Amino acid sequence: MTFQRKLIPVLVILGLLLSLIPAFAPERTEPLTVNMAVSARAKLTLSVSAINFPDADPDTVPSIPATENPVTVTAKVRTGVSTTATLTHRSSGDLTAGVGITIPISNVSWTATGPGYVGGTMSSSSNVPAGSWTGSGIYSGAFNYSIANRWTYATGNYTVSTTFTLTAP
Repeated sequence: MTFQRKLIPVLVILGLLLSLIPAFAPERTEPLTVNMAVSARAKLTLSVSAINFPDADPDTVPSIPATENPVTVTAKVRTGVSTTATLTHRSSGDLTAGVGITIPISNVSWTATGPGYVGGTMSSSSNVPAGSWTGSGIYSGAFNYSIANRWTYATGNYTVSTTFTLTAP
């Protein structure tokens, strides 16, 4: 019994000492503010940089598909939650094989697959809508180009530059 009497005061003192430990090692907290500026961005990727239309008999092939079809188009946009990003396509002019030798660019058209992408007919006088999306994201689609095949075309190698414009306000 004397051992228990001696042990109780030791346990009480030990308990008191343990309760004082937080006073010797106080806990502190400090706030940290985290900031990030996110700007609007747009990035456009095409699977090819040129398309070609082979020669064909207009009686048997009234519409010639591009040999590179389908052309994969990927639009990456960072914009506001309810802001609309747009993709347009515009030609610098008509297909030309030399001075006065042209094929109207309006003879070239495309169909489109993929969310937000739309088909259209090329123009050199205005931007033609090719896609639109609300909010940020990565949007992939495929374009299949074709040209109306006519007996009235003069022989030659035709070319023209066109431009896609992706806008993420």
